[in-house]
Amino acid sequence: MATEITQFLLSAQSADAKIRTEAEGNLRQFQEQNLPAFLLSLSVELSNDGKPPESRRLAGIVLKNSLDAKEAAMKEQLVQQWMAMDTSVKLQIKELLLRTLGSSVSEARHTSSQVIAKIASIEIPRKEWPQLIAALLNNMTQQDRPAALKQATLETFGYVCEEISHHDLVQDEVNSILTAVVQGMNLAEHSPEVRLAATRALYNALDFAQTNFDNEMERNYIMKVVCETAISKEAEIRQAAFECLVSISSTYYDVLEPYMQTLFELTSNAVKRDEEATALQAIELWSSICDEEIELQEYEAPENSDAVPQNFHFIEKALSSLVPMLLETLLKQEEDQDQDDGIWNLSMAGGTCLGLVSKTVGDAVVPLVMPFVQENIQKADWRSREAATYAFGSILEGPTLDKLSPLVNAAVDFLLNAMKDVNSHVKDTTAWTLSRIFEILHAPASGFSVVSSANIQRIVGVLLESIKDAPNVTEKVCGAIYHLAQGYEDAGTNSSILFPYLPDMISSLLLTADRKDSNDSKLRASAYETLNEVVRCANLAEASHIIAQLLPVIMARLGQTLELQIVSSDDREKQGDLQALLCGVLQVIIQKLSSSDDTKPIVLQAADQMMVLFLQVFACRSSTVHEEAMLAIGALAYGTGPEFGKYMPQFYRYLEMGLQNFEEYQVCAVSVGVVGDICRALDDKVLQYCDGIMAHLLKDLSNGELHRSVKPPIFSCFGDIALAIGDQFEKYLPYAVPMMQAASEMCAQMDTDDEEMMDYGNQLRRGIFEAYSGILQGFKSSKADLMLPHAPHLLQFIEVVCKDRQREDGVTKAAVAVMGDLADALGPKMKILFKDRSFYAEFLGECLESDDDQLKETATWTQGMIGRVLVS
Repeated sequence: MATEITQFLLSAQSADAKIRTEAEGNLRQFQEQNLPAFLLSLSVELSNDGKPPESRRLAGIVLKNSLDAKEAAMKEQLVQQWMAMDTSVKLQIKELLLRTLGSSVSEARHTSSQVIAKIASIEIPRKEWPQLIAALLNNMTQQDRPAALKQATLETFGYVCEEISHHDLVQDEVNSILTAVVQGMNLAEHSPEVRLAATRALYNALDFAQTNFDNEMERNYIMKVVCETAISKEAEIRQAAFECLVSISSTYYDVLEPYMQTLFELTSNAVKRDEEATALQAIELWSSICDEEIELQEYEAPENSDAVPQNFHFIEKALSSLVPMLLETLLKQEEDQDQDDGIWNLSMAGGTCLGLVSKTVGDAVVPLVMPFVQENIQKADWRSREAATYAFGSILEGPTLDKLSPLVNAAVDFLLNAMKDVNSHVKDTTAWTLSRIFEILHAPASGFSVVSSANIQRIVGVLLESIKDAPNVTEKVCGAIYHLAQGYEDAGTNSSILFPYLPDMISSLLLTADRKDSNDSKLRASAYETLNEVVRCANLAEASHIIAQLLPVIMARLGQTLELQIVSSDDREKQGDLQALLCGVLQVIIQKLSSSDDTKPIVLQAADQMMVLFLQVFACRSSTVHEEAMLAIGALAYGTGPEFGKYMPQFYRYLEMGLQNFEEYQVCAVSVGVVGDICRALDDKVLQYCDGIMAHLLKDLSNGELHRSVKPPIFSCFGDIALAIGDQFEKYLPYAVPMMQAASEMCAQMDTDDEEMMDYGNQLRRGIFEAYSGILQGFKSSKADLMLPHAPHLLQFIEVVCKDRQREDGVTKAAVAVMGDLADALGPKMKILFKDRSFYAEFLGECLESDDDQLKETATWTQGMIGRVLVS
């Protein structure tokens, strides 16, 4: 089979499609018939220096893909397949891979190190490859080992550290790995290739080094080697060393103090003199320290905790030298940087870091930046004008209103004039700065705004003139209009000063969305998203007729998309993108007009026509459209209420398709949300569709492939259905409650150190509580006793959640509410259960002391309900 697999691998890369397809089929057949022999053959191929490079390359790729996958369920399946293989075959494969690290072909070494790491990620956490670390260390410590083997070994250490957790190794192993890696960075002993591999390996191993960084001697040694490596003569090694320093600055912030002077000198030299890739990392180090100190400022120590992390104020101490260094970078723009979204250069990194410095130190940054702004803002050279504008825009977040307001009030007029600058870069940055001003310093509802009746006409006039500029400038102008409109949300009568300009703003945005001079669809998306914000934040009492006139315009545009000629998949994608944007606008208009009884009739009048359009959009079968149209239909269900029932026969099959869309889980999540909207709209008229809907929801919960974020809303949806159909929910109880109980038990076992899991746990708990609340309220009038057997489990779950200090406010509110629902629905039958548990008194006391009025109100109601039960 060895000669055959070589031929299969070569043929699978043939230019001839027929040969290629046949070879791929042969490989697949071999894999399915005998996986161990297949993987062993691939390992032999990869390890054999006599084989063609092309077959070895593909052998490595196939081997790696047989052990790992991006999709979690597939990855688990591959892990199980590997685990089930015969131990002797696995041992042969691992030995071949370790041998390949000494290959004369660099690509084979590189691939082998990746495959070793994939196997390590499966076996090391299970304590199944204890010899690996020793074997790799042996490659490093034996004198006569070639440089290529050492380089590949260090690369393997890096990949292994990336794949596994630091909990998977004992401290002696960690010490040995770090020693080997740090020694590999030694200039005197090793070639540049080995030192680069060692430096990159250290980057991945830093998470393992907590104990070593706690030890001053070891820490000093590591820092000395990294800092020396940061001034190597090879640019790639310098860059890798700075990447290590960036990671150290955030992971080990609390021990940085002795090294700060050295770090400033290193970064300062790199920013002024080094190649851009290294200079960018040098700036990133300061951004990273800013992030740490911003987090420390916002940190709230838990009660009874002595271990409050210390803020060393490194940014404040370095400010007088750091800010001039960053300002200097702003003058290093590139000619075409505004045309390419993916570009990241020194001036952008410097401005971003300056913004973080501003957030970190507040007012202290202003006197250091303003002289640079004043000196450069009117120079003949466009770079100076753009840098000055960028500097000003970067320091708007952080300093106090008292410090900023006089400067900004004086600057607005100047910036409006600068929108007529001859240079496109200057106009682009000016529009971005205006957008930032309106975002941060325009809040009429809170009593302060740079916009007033005296300057609004000029502001809107300049923005609507500048929206006709080059696409990159126009996009930033859309951002400025977006934040200008957003400032008037909930501003009451203050928003009246914007009202006269709404028709012109809307028509300008519609014209912008139709522009043909922009190559990509970003400008159109910006225009429509800005239009949404203008509609959403308008004062409905004043602007209802303007929004009502916009409705048929957007409907007509959506109708036109259905007539577009679709020849290619590119055409289909463009049609889908446009439909998604227009459905988004309709959703906002529907929500706005539905929010008042006076304007709801406008939605009811247009509902038939809109629903026809949405159903036609569904027929286009693009997932983005599906999602946006589904959201718009949810809004329409809310807006039309019981009237929505007439659309259900045609719409139901699309709702089912959405609920079954596991692959595009956002579509599934939105569809679950729409079920809730429909339940609230139709009440018990939704009953005829509930068997199908509940079957899909239960199937979704059981599906291991469905993204977990969809599951909490499904539980909330149970509550919505139960509220709508009342005691008719009884037949679903035997299926729904066990799911809820299993999920609540899963919450109790979650890893509290994993922030993402804790966030998911909070969503899940809230969803479960909302499900119970809906069911208890739905059963209250006639079948409340059905919930009596489940009451102890629910009460115990509430108690567990109450004791968790990491719960979010939403979880607290849902827990208090469901406790009240228990007492309300089950009445005197809950007396013994409440008497046996005292936790709720303390919990309610905590809620009653909250600043959140809604929580206080719910807690007061729950207290009354429980009180009534206890005296019954």
